[in-house]
Amino acid sequence: MQSHKLICVLVIVLLVSFFPARVSAQTETPATENGPRTYRSPNFVVHSDVKPEEAKELLQRLETMLGLISTYWGQRNRKPIECFVVEDLKTWPQGVLPPDAIDKIRGQAGVTIAQGLTNGRQFNINAKVYAVSDAGVPQHEAVHAYCAQTFGTTGPVWYSEGMAEMGMYWKKGDSSVNANPIVIDYLKKSEPKSLNEIVNGQETTGDSWQNYAWRWALCHLLANNTNYQKRFRPLGLALLQNKGTSFEQVYGSMADEIIFEYLLFLENMQTGYRVDICSWNWKARPRLLKGVRPNKVDVEAKAGWQPTKAQLAEGEEYEFTTEGTWTILENGDEINADGNELGAGKLVGILFDDYKLSEEFEIGAYGKFTAPADGHLFLRCKDEWGTIADNDGEIEFQIRAADPNAKPLPMPGQ
Repeated sequence: MQSHKLICVLVIVLLVSFFPARVSAQTETPATENGPRTYRSPNFVVHSDVKPEEAKELLQRLETMLGLISTYWGQRNRKPIECFVVEDLKTWPQGVLPPDAIDKIRGQAGVTIAQGLTNGRQFNINAKVYAVSDAGVPQHEAVHAYCAQTFGTTGPVWYSEGMAEMGMYWKKGDSSVNANPIVIDYLKKSEPKSLNEIVNGQETTGDSWQNYAWRWALCHLLANNTNYQKRFRPLGLALLQNKGTSFEQVYGSMADEIIFEYLLFLENMQTGYRVDICSWNWKARPRLLKGVRPNKVDVEAKAGWQPTKAQLAEGEEYEFTTEGTWTILENGDEINADGNELGAGKLVGILFDDYKLSEEFEIGAYGKFTAPADGHLFLRCKDEWGTIADNDGEIEFQIRAADPNAKPLPMPGQ
């Protein structure tokens, strides 16, 4: 039997909002008047110098987060997780916090120290969380503690830290992006880091908040995109259980598709963005438009780019018509494919060719347009990417190659 220590470090403070179920907390008498108190819930023992009401809210957030991640990984928490959550180091008695933890807390961060015995197949590990009290840090570290106690490891760095960042943000029944706006802004404005750099780079836990941001982005995409999520959970469990698999083995055949959607996610990312409803449809196969019979497709308001199965040729003219209405606000007014007076809700298009996209162009409810490039026509309801989820309704879209000798397509409502 050998003794192993796992140390997982967080170096960025992120804001997070949770709406947890109520948790009963028991409080023990503090050693000193202003010193740390101990609070207990079913899965956590929290020592903290924050106000009692803040400590109880923290327990609620931790229990909610643990319920979500234990359900996701299909493994219950083995034993209570002990957490030391610090607001003011001066109120803590000497010797309670190890030097490594004090250094991280002074840097407005956290550390999880897991120690125990293992023979490679069985293990008995106890993990302790030391974290600054700022929102998000205790949850992040608690994910590491859960993994260490449940699986005996926290997995490779990209997965370990990416999933811990997700653990800070997860809300029950809500898979939308709600990361710190600073993180979102950084990811959108930076040169994209390649998947290979994220997964196989020589990076370490606690290296930089920027690296944590890239790991979160990849994990969030794979965990929520309908094209990849079915493979992501088994991959994660295999990594946590040391079953000898890798990112390349699981996703190698889908590399081009993942890279395309990863870059699109970074470009369109906003608070409220839903990866699931913006997942790309890779199964739709386009065809060239021939004859006077139009190609028909329904376009949903509550979705990202959707295929028409119409292959367009650059410079060729096409005529189209639409039927139906949609809304772009919950309980909002119904509008047609021309959108409202500000242009929101208008039907817009983009052309996909060889994993590249043209510039977006407006289409509307009725008329003609000239294709700006070759490609498969995709459509969507024009709306902010972070607010698509409250849209409703659909528009029927018809398109054909323009023919001056053919009877015009019917106008909307005819």
